[in-house]
Amino acid sequence: MSRVIFAVLLGLLLAGCASEAPLLIRQAPPQPVSVAAVRQDPGRYQGRIVRWGGTIAGVENRHSETWVEIVDRPLWGDGRPREGDASDGRFVARVHGFLDPAIYEKGRAMTFYGKVDGEQVRPVGQYPYHYPVVDTLSYHLWAKLPPPPRWPDGYWGPCSLGDPFFPYYPCCPFGCR
Repeated sequence: MSRVIFAVLLGLLLAGCASEAPLLIRQAPPQPVSVAAVRQDPGRYQGRIVRWGGTIAGVENRHSETWVEIVDRPLWGDGRPREGDASDGRFVARVHGFLDPAIYEKGRAMTFYGKVDGEQVRPVGQYPYHYPVVDTLSYHLWAKLPPPPRWPDGYWGPCSLGDPFFPYYPCCPFGCR
């Protein structure tokens, strides 16, 4: 009886950890390829399956598809783009159908799974930029992350109480001031 209860509790725990992202987004392809590698030689990677993600730089709806311009970011294991300044460049994801620019707005995190389909030259400002194009098979728009916690101005927090290294080595696990 206790084994059955344990199995049910374990199943509920694992189900609670399940991601809302599609399976193709959560699993990396067998031979990952970077945006930088495809930018250098797009013909070599034509048709290769990729899982790339980053932040939305722009959304352009066309007749039967949407072109999403993405600033590439490294991905976590579940496929979510990391925050920060690290990037291999930009790419364009071609999504079949309509994506509402009010929802898929600039700065939101997105991950794509699809096939490399050549490149397109588009301007970034006045600079002609070579974008790898991904023909999307699956995509996921990630929920916005809440802002990190922050101590109010003038409050030193629990780190200041008896910590000989404060403020030179902050002990706050959230990167608080």
